[in-house]
Amino acid sequence: MPERCLLVILDGIGDRAVPSLGHRTPLQAAATPHLDRLAAAGACGLLHADRPGVPLPSENAHFALFGYEPAHFPGRGALEALGAGLPLETGDVAVLARLDHVEAADGLLRLGPELPGAAPGEAEALAAHLGPLETHGLRLAFHPVRGPFGILRIQGGAVPWFTDSDPMTRGAPMLRVRPWAGAPEPEAARRSAAAVEAYLRRALDRLPAHRVNRMRTADGRPPLNTLVTQRPGRAGTAPGFRRRWGLRGLSIGSGLLYKGIAAFLGLDFREDPDGGDPGADLARRLRMAAEAAGHDFVHVHTKAPDQAAHTKTPEEKVRIIETLDRGLGESAVIEDPSLLLVVTADHSTPSMGPLVHSGEPVPVVFHGGGVRRDDVRRFDEVACAAGVLGRLAGRDLMPMILDHLDRAKLRGLMDTPEDQPYWPGDREPWRT
Repeated sequence: MPERCLLVILDGIGDRAVPSLGHRTPLQAAATPHLDRLAAAGACGLLHADRPGVPLPSENAHFALFGYEPAHFPGRGALEALGAGLPLETGDVAVLARLDHVEAADGLLRLGPELPGAAPGEAEALAAHLGPLETHGLRLAFHPVRGPFGILRIQGGAVPWFTDSDPMTRGAPMLRVRPWAGAPEPEAARRSAAAVEAYLRRALDRLPAHRVNRMRTADGRPPLNTLVTQRPGRAGTAPGFRRRWGLRGLSIGSGLLYKGIAAFLGLDFREDPDGGDPGADLARRLRMAAEAAGHDFVHVHTKAPDQAAHTKTPEEKVRIIETLDRGLGESAVIEDPSLLLVVTADHSTPSMGPLVHSGEPVPVVFHGGGVRRDDVRRFDEVACAAGVLGRLAGRDLMPMILDHLDRAKLRGLMDTPEDQPYWPGDREPWRT
């Protein structure tokens, strides 16, 4: 029987039927002999981290797949702050923030047609020029972390219940920041929203005339003349992964988000930067996972399918999927009898249309000793629907992993004061 679980997340691999691909999804259209070999030798089904029809971002989907409730979720801003090493104290709020370009038209400030980049040092210089701002009893400061992207940290007792200023669509107008309707602490939400708006007004006032933007304009590049914000969060706590599931966990991937999720949930993290070949990246991460002694749960992540879908070029997503399949074939994980190999995605990312993510379920396969084998022969969104696993929700994944590792506790047994879902639990032996 398998001794360890390797959970491979092919981020955003699910999609919709594309006319240019013969009304198939990119995954259906791609040649994936190694994923298909897994499907033919395993148990298949469809998975949605929440429920069908609900588009999820990666952070919420991963929390559900790791077996955590929405109440544990601290917010994307807080997770990226953790990943960036930006400390958050009790009462601090972190907001995703981005230097961007707006153009005034018809009394509105519209995002420019292209997402502008930032040369080394530009974001840091603009952040220093903005400086901290104390207003409405709060202290705000922008901290760049990668190119134009960064964190707006709010200190002094803020709450994260206010709206985004980023419309998430090029050419759309920048949005006002308003407190949530029905916020649990309405006055604190109003004060937090007003403080963020004050900081964004400072950015609109101060950034255009800075020397960085004068040089960008002279070079024919759009000036970084605004700051836009989205997805605030604040520090919180959640039961550690080891305590919750009885497994020592490791996450392998790139990006501040996954580093932050690992830090928040108590998984070890090995950062593996993306190279120019997503298939080679995946093969390398799978080798790292196979060699990860001392970990009985390893999460391997690749963002490549999601990024390809965001180009809105279905053929590019097909190419990336085929590259990842090659990377899977270059590793030895399929033949490793000590592994329970689970391959799925966190959400669907449509490669056509206006949505960032969509709400269709994604394929999932379990492969390893003792796993039932069904009649599915293709790893895609339609073929896997006929598999023996049926429809799974995010909350089902970790209990099924414990079950296939022979670690699931029989309901009613109490070998520990706390009703842990794994067996044997962290129990206390009787000593003479």
